Amino acid sequence: MPKSKVRKKPAYTPPEDILPGAAARARARRPSPRWFAPLMVGLMLIGLLWIVVFYVAGDKIGVMNSLGPWNFAVGFAAMVIGLAMSMKWR
Repeated sequence: MPKSKVRKKPAYTPPEDILPGAAARARARRPSPRWFAPLMVGLMLIGLLWIVVFYVAGDKIGVMNSLGPWNFAVGFAAMVIGLAMSMKWR
């Protein structure tokens, strides 16, 4: 039995009147710089370490002792910034 022909479909590009500049924006996105991923992971780890150190030895460290419960805000803020950066990473 003979094989049927495989038809190639052209790549879809949205019409310019529906999404103006969509093709240009898609081409303009570039990969993140090399320092982006280490900074992102570093912020998440620093936030985690900040909270762990506060639990273990927070009363012996002057800065953490003066901040009190705000140490949780510092640690979670660093982790949230790292998480927000992960959404922009390409």
